[in-house]
Amino acid sequence: MPGLDPKVAVHHLAMKKGARPVKLGQRRFRSEFVPSIEAEVNRLIDGGFILEVLYLIWLSNIVLVRKKNGQIILCIDFRDLNHACLKDVFLLPIPELMIDGTTRNEALNFIDGSSKYNQIKMTPADEELTTFRTPKGVYCYKVIPFGLKNAGATY
Repeated sequence: MPGLDPKVAVHHLAMKKGARPVKLGQRRFRSEFVPSIEAEVNRLIDGGFILEVLYLIWLSNIVLVRKKNGQIILCIDFRDLNHACLKDVFLLPIPELMIDGTTRNEALNFIDGSSKYNQIKMTPADEELTTFRTPKGVYCYKVIPFGLKNAGATY
């Protein structure tokens, strides 16, 4: 799995003291959606973004969202996990200062924007907190998933 070297950045979940793990019950899906869910899970496994979990602490559910073109997107409902995380106070830099700071550089390096958060790995101890359930099994993210609190600050 290509991505940012963990020596450069990893995402850590700063949990509130006394936060209790939440394990949500499984949602039901119409049988016509199950092949789409399994295909997306297989794509994420093959890409090295998720792995199967045997023992879990937190458990979130998936939510299916239909795009305008009719395609189904698999999203994870991290509301309970996000509620248990502290907010990272990250102020966005002023764009003009960023542009001025690059004027004398001969080469710039950019992260591939198409994979976005999926290029930054989760701290191994926090991977199991991103656990989610599908009809195919229980998985966790090895990289920052979309919808996770403070992911934008790390990115």
